[in-house]
Amino acid sequence: MTSALETVAVVLLAAFVKGSIGFGFPTLATPLLTLFVDPKAAVAVLILPNIVMDSVQALRRRGLAQTARRMASLVVFGAVGTVAGTWLLAFLSARVVTFVLGAVILLFVALGLRRTFPRVPPAWEPWLSPLVGLATGVIGGVTNVPGSPLVIYFYALGMDKPEFVRSVAFTFVLYKTVQLGAVAWYGLLPPALFAASAGVSLVALASFAVGLHVQDRLDQQAFNRAVLVFLAALGAWLVWRSIG
Repeated sequence: MTSALETVAVVLLAAFVKGSIGFGFPTLATPLLTLFVDPKAAVAVLILPNIVMDSVQALRRRGLAQTARRMASLVVFGAVGTVAGTWLLAFLSARVVTFVLGAVILLFVALGLRRTFPRVPPAWEPWLSPLVGLATGVIGGVTNVPGSPLVIYFYALGMDKPEFVRSVAFTFVLYKTVQLGAVAWYGLLPPALFAASAGVSLVALASFAVGLHVQDRLDQQAFNRAVLVFLAALGAWLVWRSIG
C-alpha cells in the first residue's frame, strides 16, 4: 500500500514537470521510483505513461508532419546508436559516460546563464542531426538517459516553445515505443505490470494536464529559463550519481 501511494506521488510530480517544460518524466520518475520498487519494474511501468503524454504533446498543436520530416534522420540514426550503445554497454563504464554527460549538461547551462551558449546555424542542421541522433542513441544505450542530449540540441537550434515541445514529444514517442516493444519481448511487462502501467498513465494525465496549463502561461523567456533550471539540476544529479 505504501509503495502504491509513493508511486502515485512520484508520478504526479514527474508528470507535472513533463507538462510544464515538455520533458523530464522518465528522468525524474525513474530514480525516485526505484527507491520504492524494483528498478526493472520501475522502468517498465513508466514507459506507457510517457508514450501517452508525448502523444498528447505531439498532437496538441499543428505542425507534426513538418516536425516529423525535420526529425527523420535524427530518429533513424538514433535507433542505430541505441543498438550500438547497448552493445557498447558491455565494454564501457556507464559511470564514466554518465559523468561526462552530466558535466556537458552543466557546461551548457553555465554558458546559457552567461548568454554565450552555442547556437546551431540552420545550415548545419541537415548534416548535424544524424550525428546528434547517433550520439544520443549511444548515450541512451549506455546510460538509459537519452533525452538530455536531444533537449540540449533542440535548445541550441533556437526552437520556439511549440516546436521544441513537439520535437521532444515526437522523438520520445518513437524511442519509447521501441523500448515498450523490447521490454514486452523480453518478458519484462507481464499483464499485471501492464495493468499497473495503464493505471499510472491515468494518474499521470491528471497532473500532466495541470503542467500543460503552466506551460501555456509561460512566455518564451520564462520557458527557456525553466528548461535551463531543470537541466542544471539534472546535470548536477548525473555527476553526483557517477561519483557517489
